[in-house]
Formats: sequence, C-alpha cells, structure tokens
Amino acid sequence: MKSVEMKAFGDIDVLEIVDRKVPTVGNHDVRVKLHFAGVNAAETYIRQGGYAFFKPELPYTPGFDGAGVIEEVGREVTDLKVGDRVFIASALSKKATGTYAEEIVVSADGVRKLPDNNSFEEGAALGIPATAAYRALFQRGFLKSNERVLIHGASGGVGTLAVQMAKAHGAYVIGTAGTKEGMRKVKENGADIVLNHRSDNYLEEIKSVDLVIEMLANINLEKDLSILNQRGRIIIVGNRGELTFNPRLTMEKEADIRGIAVWNATKDENEESLNKIQIMLEKGELHPEIGSIYSMENVREAQDDLVNKPSNGKMLLKI
Repeated sequence: MKSVEMKAFGDIDVLEIVDRKVPTVGNHDVRVKLHFAGVNAAETYIRQGGYAFFKPELPYTPGFDGAGVIEEVGREVTDLKVGDRVFIASALSKKATGTYAEEIVVSADGVRKLPDNNSFEEGAALGIPATAAYRALFQRGFLKSNERVLIHGASGGVGTLAVQMAKAHGAYVIGTAGTKEGMRKVKENGADIVLNHRSDNYLEEIKSVDLVIEMLANINLEKDLSILNQRGRIIIVGNRGELTFNPRLTMEKEADIRGIAVWNATKDENEESLNKIQIMLEKGELHPEIGSIYSMENVREAQDDLVNKPSNGKMLLKI
C-alpha cells in the first residue's frame, strides 16, 4: 500500500511517498481502508521534532484523524464489523499506524461508527478538533445548558465544532471571527451573536459570560477576564506567546483559568469524548467545515499551506 513516511525530523521535504506492507491486525485492532485523512497542526510540529506531547520512533507515518471502511477486525473486537463506515481519532489509541496512508491498523478504542448522514470528508475532520472542543466545553469548562459561552476564534476547526456542540447543549453562544466570511460561517453554525475580533472595543456589546473558550490567550486573556461573571471559567485551547496581566483580575472574579490539551486526556475522558461525538453525529448536531483537499502525493504542499495560508475549513488528504 502507499503511505507517507518520514525517516527523519525536519522540513516538509522529509515527507515521502513509499510502498509498504499492510500492518498485521492484532486481537483488539481493526484495519480500515481510508478515504480521507485530516491534516492537523500537531502533525507539522511532530514532523519538525521536539514536540512536547509526542515524539515518534522513525520511520513514522503521520496522521491521527481519518475516515473510511473497515476491511478486517481483530478477534476481540465485538462492536465493529467489516463494512462499517467509521471515523478515526487515534491520538490516544494504544496502536495506530498513521492515517496518511491507503490503510491503517488502529486499536478499536480510537474508532467509532460514522453515520450515513455524514460524509467521509466530515468524518476525517473530527478527531483532534472535535475532541478538543468537547474537552474544552464539558470536561474542563463544565458548560451548563443555561449558560453564556464566548468562543474566541469560532471560525476555526475547533471553534466551529465548539459552537455546534454548545448550541446543541442549550447554551447561549457568542462567537468571534476576523473576516466577513468567517463571521458568516459562525452565524450559520448557530451562534446567537457574532463579533469581529479585529474591531476596536468589540466586546463592549457583551455584558457578561460564564465560560470562555480561548484560542489565542496571549492576545485575549485580559479581555476575557473583563467580561467574565463571578466564578466564571476560561479554557485555554491555543496560545502563541507570553503576556503580562494583573492576577488581581482573577481574584476579583474568583475566576478559573484552565488549559486543555487532547494529549492529556485520560482513557476514560477520551472514551467519553468519542462516544459523545458519535451521539451528536447521529443526532445531526455536528457538521465540520471542510476546506482545501489535497492528494496524498501533495502532502508536502498541504502541510506547508496549513502553516502559511489562512484556513477556510478543515484541511484533508484524499487517499
């Protein structure tokens, strides 16, 4: 089978297309013929080496997210069968051979059924973004159905799914984006209010919120604290630098500031996330935004564009 492989850490030129044997399926594994693979920022960090959460042994096939059809199941797998349409979220799986390939062997703990009303493209766009959104809202943010949530950066991969999840849960959702197109998408995804975070004083429209999902903490953290209710929560999903702020702001509000990383989820938290995501898919509550789609042969271009070009949806590889 064809697969993307890297034999060294470095720039995009370490990514090569190779032919290799299909890995053996263990008792607790499934083999999936992939239709699409998700391309995540984490995979570019891993490629460069020195990623804090994961440094694989080489040679290595990248990719944690994908969607396709099961071709083989291990002896101990009882809830999946050959022919099932599935999505793969293998970041915390016991075993995974990488989704940048025609086929993957992955432990069943990272695989869930993909409903017929969701495309393979949508299935490949879940994984890391969907589990990050779920963890931020519910496992770290403890969102209640009657609360007001601000999603700062609601047009991105995690933000889009966070808006959909929060609305499905019954929350009042305020989303921000930086372009007219992004704002339109946030509104279409169900946000009650949409703000342009590039405008001056854009948060003046908001009286208060109970929860903030923050994608750029180094820019927005102090702003978030200014509109947070007493004992509100700020969940940091993304950050790109340092900041200086007065910690007294947290004392006045008795605010909780918490970070999340998909990689830190426990086995039980990961299982809960994937099960809840599957239920939301079955209810028709989740529909990821799909962006540019590249062939597997153009994987270098895909990773380069992910880092250097603005995204209009989840980037995928067509396998």
